[in-house]
Amino acid sequence: MALDIEEHYEKIYRYCFYRLHDQELAEDVTQETFLRWFASDTYRNQGQLLQYLYTVARNLCADEFRRPASQPIPEDIPSEEADPLLSIALRTELDKLNGEDRELVMLRYINEVPMGVLCKLYGQSRFSLYRRIKHILKVLGDALE
Repeated sequence: MALDIEEHYEKIYRYCFYRLHDQELAEDVTQETFLRWFASDTYRNQGQLLQYLYTVARNLCADEFRRPASQPIPEDIPSEEADPLLSIALRTELDKLNGEDRELVMLRYINEVPMGVLCKLYGQSRFSLYRRIKHILKVLGDALE
């Protein structure tokens, strides 16, 4: 399996930044995620790389939330949006979603995680995940109109 570490590293970093809202902490968690993958032989040849990386990153982010907060959460997230007003409106509507729905949208459309990996990660069938994503996108679309 050819592994493009830079591409996966960037996606895991974005996921961690989205969850933690702290650049340095996201970098640390991303690095720890890959260190754990390098140290593990279990998932290397089983074709479960993305599932393993996102599971480890999710667990490490959850561990960070259990620690006492040292800084307030910043409101700005790096974005490649061309239209700042659309970005603000989208951010506002995404904030109204529950955490798992926001995470699902981010994984699927920003990090482009395949549906098969998301199904395993969330423990849902492909059909129910498609329905859930379709519903989330309809809610966002209606709110942005």
